[in-house]
Amino acid sequence: MMKSVNTILLIDDDDTTNYLNHRLLARMGTAPDIRVVTNGDEAMEYLNKAFSGEEEYPVPDLIFVDIKMSGMDGFEFLEEYKKVPAEQKVNIVMLMLTSSASFYDLEKLKQFPDVRKHYSKPLAEADVREIMETYF
Repeated sequence: MMKSVNTILLIDDDDTTNYLNHRLLARMGTAPDIRVVTNGDEAMEYLNKAFSGEEEYPVPDLIFVDIKMSGMDGFEFLEEYKKVPAEQKVNIVMLMLTSSASFYDLEKLKQFPDVRKHYSKPLAEADVREIMETYF
């Protein structure tokens, strides 16, 4: 039996990736509540509501964020996320999803200690198992 968490937040502007990731996470029983937002602005909006205690916006246990998105991209989102007080995000695991892990992107990721690791899109079953075993 795999561990599960309450809420997962997927941040990606690609519908296909969101569909595949959502389906895999749901099928594997990782979380009863999987939310999808399509850019960094929506993600920050969601998190601001969650951190201010709005019931219908539970604080996610796990966040997957795509690097390349239109509007506010993954790195801009991470810049904003850096400003969130540490105690609010202490229990959140942030992982980055990328379709093209360029050396530049991976170097840049080092500036964001909030991100624990990066995975290729879309997620594979083995990735999800590893994530759940490692972080939860």
